[in-house]
Amino acid sequence: MRPIVNAGRPKTAFVLAGGGSLGAVQVGMLRALFEHGIDADLVIGSSVGAINAAYIGGDPTLAGVARLDTLWRGLKRADIFPVTWRRLLGFLHRRDHLMPSDGLRRLLDLNLPYRNLEDARIPVHVVATDVLSGEPVVLSRGPVTQAILASSAIPGAFAPIEIDRKLLCDGAIASNTPVRAAVALGAQRLIILPTGFACAPDRPPRGAIESALHAITLLTAGQLVAELERLKQSIPYHILPTACPLGVSPFDFSRTPELIEQAYQRTLGWLGDGGLEHCEIPAALRPHRHRPPRALRSGSAGWIEQGLAERRGGSAAATLRMAG
Repeated sequence: MRPIVNAGRPKTAFVLAGGGSLGAVQVGMLRALFEHGIDADLVIGSSVGAINAAYIGGDPTLAGVARLDTLWRGLKRADIFPVTWRRLLGFLHRRDHLMPSDGLRRLLDLNLPYRNLEDARIPVHVVATDVLSGEPVVLSRGPVTQAILASSAIPGAFAPIEIDRKLLCDGAIASNTPVRAAVALGAQRLIILPTGFACAPDRPPRGAIESALHAITLLTAGQLVAELERLKQSIPYHILPTACPLGVSPFDFSRTPELIEQAYQRTLGWLGDGGLEHCEIPAALRPHRHRPPRALRSGSAGWIEQGLAERRGGSAAATLRMAG
């Protein structure tokens, strides 16, 4: 049975963004929030944010966050993205996706304490994208595993999932941080858990999946800003801080402990500085980039700068000037 919405406060939603392996930061954020007695009346997420939202919706306690922490720290890239030569060859032979989602399905079935979205302890909503229309689709009932597989189905990497006669894929494409959907579901206050994006990578992405994930995070970087700027002024929102500059790829699961701990400390500092008293969009969430490390500049970026300098008489520095 679901608890009654807390009386005397606005109906509060935790809104969890997508971001591949960067979803680890939400574990640290949730730990800090629950330690300070801050909870939600509903949770909603896209892509990896849907996974974390579904888990915490099933056990919205500090103990539940601790179990989610343990789960994340044990994850390896191959658990989610089991790429093999056989699967690569199958993809070349006109298959419409690179790999099955069996690993993620198994992970969800083993660890989620409920089977249908409506059975969670607090309402859980999962956002996916309609493949044909590109519109966001909010899933609030039915098998939780199917909903998350749909929300996490990166085009080309995983097969889309059919639910209610709609073919659905990665929710990050239509609404990476579903704030408007949360308001439509009755939320009167938003606590937003972004993942950030790799604004300071030390190298270009490698391989099809890493390139796709990096591209999606860049394309969706401006979504949250645009959605918040269109919100009614009567809906307060609070955005937890993300790392910036950030050089971790959303395909890199080796930095999980570091991401969790840093997010936990940042959130503690944010709460201590009165973060829940402010309603503003951090500059780190607006599309931007930082000057890459010297090693990267001496590679592909370096020869581009050199070529432009030769053609434009030294104006390349101004043309390619980066933030940071």
